[in-house]
Amino acid sequence: MTDYERRLIDLLTSTHPAWRYEERDLPGLPRWWAVRYHPLRPDQRRAGARDALGRTTLHRLARALARHDQILHTLHY
Repeated sequence: MTDYERRLIDLLTSTHPAWRYEERDLPGLPRWWAVRYHPLRPDQRRAGARDALGRTTLHRLARALARHDQILHTLHY
């Protein structure tokens, strides 16, 4: 992991603390993953939220996390 990637991971950790971030080097799978620390509620799943998000770059992962937050914010608590 480069210093730049480490800084992006640190930024994601501070912006989206409900997730742990992983780098995987497996053929055919995304390189960067965000995995929720706690399971989602059934209503959150029905709204389209996911327990894990995988993307090929950290920038794409950051955008996916932002969209995921929008899904959760549309739910009434």
